[in-house]
Amino acid sequence: MQLKQIAHIEGPYETKFGVPRQAGLAECRARVVFEPEYRVAEALRGLEGFDYVWLLWGFHLNGRQEWSPTVRPPRLGGNKRVGVFATRSPYRPNAVGLSSVRLMEVTVDAQKGPALVVEGADLVSGTPIYDIKPYLAYADSHPEARSGFAPAAPETALEVDDPQSLLASLPPDLAVALRQSLSLDPRPHYQEDPERRYAMLFGGYEVKFHVVDKRLIIDTLDSCESSQKC
Repeated sequence: MQLKQIAHIEGPYETKFGVPRQAGLAECRARVVFEPEYRVAEALRGLEGFDYVWLLWGFHLNGRQEWSPTVRPPRLGGNKRVGVFATRSPYRPNAVGLSSVRLMEVTVDAQKGPALVVEGADLVSGTPIYDIKPYLAYADSHPEARSGFAPAAPETALEVDDPQSLLASLPPDLAVALRQSLSLDPRPHYQEDPERRYAMLFGGYEVKFHVVDKRLIIDTLDSCESSQKC
């Protein structure tokens, strides 16, 4: 079976670095924009009655074709191996991801046709989307289910320190989403060097930071357009 790309995501995460490791962890808004062949409003008729949808998408930035039967999930500190089918690792036989996101609005653009405004997507901007399905609470929600080595949502890993109040220059919703994304600790779990500086692209901005103990300190925040760094 050959999957057809029906849409792509347009959001603030411009690279893999900094993307939440699960959907719904940051209140980040994005748009699902349909490819020309699928810009048919009738295909979305009735979808506005649902609060959440499933997105089936592809790990297009994998950069690695082979798969491994065991992987080291970040939730276990990147040190313990478990079976790939017990994780949501991108390095699988078929590089397909699945995310439950909140449906905020169904819009219609004169040029790009219908689109979905969603919140909580854990996708890099440009990610191909292969299918969209409504989330059904009675069938898809199992609050009593065991969740293996990830029994609950991860606690906020870091306190975000913005000594220069740089986030105040952002639109409020973008500032909230960026702060939440940074608090989840975007660093690889094996890096604990307090002297290292990191750079993350988010919503047209480059934010640089370093981490000391449990504090993430924002050093600079520059517009990609003005700085031409991105």
